[in-house]
Amino acid sequence: MLSREDFVFTIGYNGPIAVVDNQAKKKYGKLSTRELAEKGLFRAAYSSAVYSKDPEEQQFVAEAYKRLGQQDGSPVDVSTLNRLFGVFLVDVNRSIPL
Repeated sequence: MLSREDFVFTIGYNGPIAVVDNQAKKKYGKLSTRELAEKGLFRAAYSSAVYSKDPEEQQFVAEAYKRLGQQDGSPVDVSTLNRLFGVFLVDVNRSIPL
């Protein structure tokens, strides 16, 4: 399994290898899920929440996204973020920094 920081900043996959945004990882990798959401890094925050497997963190990100990131009033919940960000746990053991 990838480290939390690698998973949070994965931008894609090359077969069984995760491609990681190394610059963002270095800058924001130590921030908590809440801190990432407060900075407006919603995809990274949601990835962190998915990695933690904590439904409360996932719900926090959904509420923060609705409050800070979306203004049109449409409903935002965890299933919306799943579709929006396309984040899900995968069994990958290697990463390539980009």
